[in-house]
Amino acid sequence: MLETSARLLRLLSLLQTPRDWTGAELAERLGVSPRTVRNDVERLRGLGYPVHGTRGAVGGYRLGAGATLPPLLLDDDEAVAVAVGLRAGATAGSVAGIEESSLRALAKLEQVLPSRLRRRLAALQAYTVPVPPDTVAPAVDADLLTTLTAACRGQEQLRFDYTDHRGGAELRRAEPYRVVSWGRRWYLVAFDVDRQAWRTFRVDRMSPPRVPYGPRFTPRELPDGDVAAYVSRRVSAAAWRYRARVTVHATASVVAERITPAVGTVEAVDADICVLDTGADSVETLAVYLGLLGVDFTVIDPPELVACLRELAERYGRAATSV
Repeated sequence: MLETSARLLRLLSLLQTPRDWTGAELAERLGVSPRTVRNDVERLRGLGYPVHGTRGAVGGYRLGAGATLPPLLLDDDEAVAVAVGLRAGATAGSVAGIEESSLRALAKLEQVLPSRLRRRLAALQAYTVPVPPDTVAPAVDADLLTTLTAACRGQEQLRFDYTDHRGGAELRRAEPYRVVSWGRRWYLVAFDVDRQAWRTFRVDRMSPPRVPYGPRFTPRELPDGDVAAYVSRRVSAAAWRYRARVTVHATASVVAERITPAVGTVEAVDADICVLDTGADSVETLAVYLGLLGVDFTVIDPPELVACLRELAERYGRAATSV
């Protein structure tokens, strides 16, 4: 039988899993009687852990949320994952105001880690090199993200000033649904009440919502089952300088496996042909990327892409004959 202190730690570890435990199950796991389990549960409650219990045939124990944050038990992999996440939060810079909190939490965690785990973290830190992004996105305020996600959960309409890409600001009214992190930027997927259309708002261009918030709303069906893919397509398309429609001589499923939502959308025409709607900052990039698909294609538009492909064909032809 485990000593009382070790048994309490084992009991706490079991209760932290997201399920209900019957007294009999806990007694079997711990090798004690159901009465001892009840006594140990009371000891945990006395230490501040909110252990909830229900009676009956389907009753049991589970660890709930309390007024204060009690100590948590983490296994080795969980502790390393938390430490890596905290270090990333301290250095990523995409959310303002969490760097110091992440460093404080990381220092507390590393102080109590056993030496074997400290060595693992030291190796991760010493032998991993982050690649700086091509562009540095503006950091968003952590409180603003919390406000937006709370409004999504509460289904409360928001009013805020929004600055568009031209620098103009105007009041927007929107029903918030999801907050999405894409790349190094944050986006709010919402239904614009005045325009009666779905919109994707960059959070760093939003002012804090005006208080009090608007009325509660009845949720609408989201514009896409995959919200992340929806944002990815909208953000990519907005940044494209050149758009292209291309008939691809392959099935839609084959082409879809070779692209990501950020690259474009695929529409099936028949069993052997599909249309790819894509874009890029330059026609040269489009030409190279389409060649990498590894299948035949025909350009519908733009004409600039056709001219670029002809020039590349002549250049590649000269390169091939010179060998």
